[in-house]
Amino acid sequence: MMVILLGVAASAGRAEDTAAGVAERTNKKVVKLFGSGGYQGLAAFGTGVLVSPEGHILTVASPLLLTPELRVHLFDGRRCPAKVVVMEPELDAALIKIDQVEDLPFFDLAAAARSAQAKPGDAVLAFSNEFQIATRDEPVSVQHGVIAAYSRLHGRRGIFEAPYSGYVYVIDAITNNPGAGGGALTTRKGELLGIIGKELRNTLTDTWVNYAVPVGVLADFVDKAKKGEYRPVARSQPSGGQAGFHGIVLVPNVVERTPPFVEEVLPGSPAAKAGLRPDDLIVYVDGQQIASVKAFRELMEKSAPGTTVKLEVRRADRGNGGERLLSVDIRLDEPPVKPKNTSPKR
Repeated sequence: MMVILLGVAASAGRAEDTAAGVAERTNKKVVKLFGSGGYQGLAAFGTGVLVSPEGHILTVASPLLLTPELRVHLFDGRRCPAKVVVMEPELDAALIKIDQVEDLPFFDLAAAARSAQAKPGDAVLAFSNEFQIATRDEPVSVQHGVIAAYSRLHGRRGIFEAPYSGYVYVIDAITNNPGAGGGALTTRKGELLGIIGKELRNTLTDTWVNYAVPVGVLADFVDKAKKGEYRPVARSQPSGGQAGFHGIVLVPNVVERTPPFVEEVLPGSPAAKAGLRPDDLIVYVDGQQIASVKAFRELMEKSAPGTTVKLEVRRADRGNGGERLLSVDIRLDEPPVKPKNTSPKR
């Protein structure tokens, strides 16, 4: 009788360490996100991981979050409205928050960043709401894989370079599917290793890449964001001073040769009147090839107001699924006059 009881007790103890036990515990710390859709190739659902008892959730930076109707579904089916705290495309990360829920399971991100590490060959588990497998209290999907490499990310979505180019875990399982971005990559024991990224192609091989951003990269971002101390990477501003004004805001210059993609076109500006659009890639200026944000800035700083510059831009052709090269003529204006400070002197 004693032997049987001891055997039962031992089996009960080991049950928590089985894959099913780890999956059950981890599932409680993973949430399903539902937000904005309607973009080509963008699902209206995603995944996030709880990183504080106050309801902070770490996920990937995505247009999915850009809606006042952002909803979070917890493991037990409860639905909570959420708001974005900070979004940082250069880390491919965002922190959102729900109102505090009692006894909320969560990952201790700071502890994970200090202890949880993986090497090529280590077995891992991936938890996510890929393909909207779960909507209410259904558990998210669980995949088994192996760390194939730890290397820099060279990725793109469509024709656009991924803003994050730091180190990632490359996984030999097909983890980065629609809705999986923001899911959890863990050890076999359920220790958080990283956050599953978006669907990207490798720019070196033109093949799909499955990866996760390590928690060590994201821990400082989350800590500062929770305290209200994080400042997003500053975006480049349209040229001013003595140079002609064009009204083009390029993507942030975060790597040595950031491609000159248009992030924003100021309303009423010369660029807007010429038909330039966000996501256009500037390839040539007056016949001169432009390979980076820095090169474009340096050239435009030499162009005076009244000058007409010819831009060759590469634009996605969504109808045919490809891209086309267009010519755009922009006549530079005088730089906008900054309003004077009219406050009374003391």
